[in-house]
Amino acid sequence: MRTLRTLPALFKVGFVSALAYRAEFLVWMLTSTLPLIMLPLWHAVAEQAPLAGFSQGRFTAYFFTGFIVRQLVGNWASWTINYEVRSGALSQRLLRPIHPIWFYATESLASIPLRSAFAFPAAVIALLVTDTSNLAHDARLWAMVPVAIFGAWAIGFFAHVAIGALSLWMHQSIKVVEIWSAGFFVFSGYLVPIAVFPRWLQSSPHWMPFEYMHGFPIDLITGALSVEQATRSLGAQWCWVGILGLVTVALWDRGLRRYGAFGG
Repeated sequence: MRTLRTLPALFKVGFVSALAYRAEFLVWMLTSTLPLIMLPLWHAVAEQAPLAGFSQGRFTAYFFTGFIVRQLVGNWASWTINYEVRSGALSQRLLRPIHPIWFYATESLASIPLRSAFAFPAAVIALLVTDTSNLAHDARLWAMVPVAIFGAWAIGFFAHVAIGALSLWMHQSIKVVEIWSAGFFVFSGYLVPIAVFPRWLQSSPHWMPFEYMHGFPIDLITGALSVEQATRSLGAQWCWVGILGLVTVALWDRGLRRYGAFGG
């Protein structure tokens, strides 16, 4: 109950911090425009004939939607934790009555309004240039979208906190973030839609968390899934949320014991 009472204040602090560092946020958001940069390339590929069912219009819907999803689910907790461990700021945070993970979560979520303001023009452009036939028409799919977006955020958040917790064992864990990011770029559908993968490789991303952070919400919005397929994927997504949540708590608790033992 004490944590719940402090959540409004934590969200306010997070939002003010986002406003204070809006230049850094703008740079981060600009670095996530790669899907839009890839769009002309895939348009050229699909110019002669659709590729794996992707016409130029479907590629437009996919990559514009991907840009919007990326703005809503981005996380950077691993960098924050690495900095706080190295600087000693984590020791001060541990003295507060609120678990640090709540702070990292609210800091990320509180920035979504600012990121949404950046993504909104892209959404408007997408609606103007995209044929509505490339968007979902089943209300049940749209009802799943908010849950899928939050699940995508939760997977990224827990993964980043878990990687950040590794810095309690090593000098820093930023290199692990780079490995995670490489997996995300290849297997999430961020650069290449999974449907375009070679047939023998298409099933591999389903067993990884990356697709459920990016490609799955896009497929929901663009109507690429049936209700049955979407329901199964939503269940798989939230299984990953649970698995990564448990891993994060275990790494954090064991890491803090080591951190305290060495005088952190």
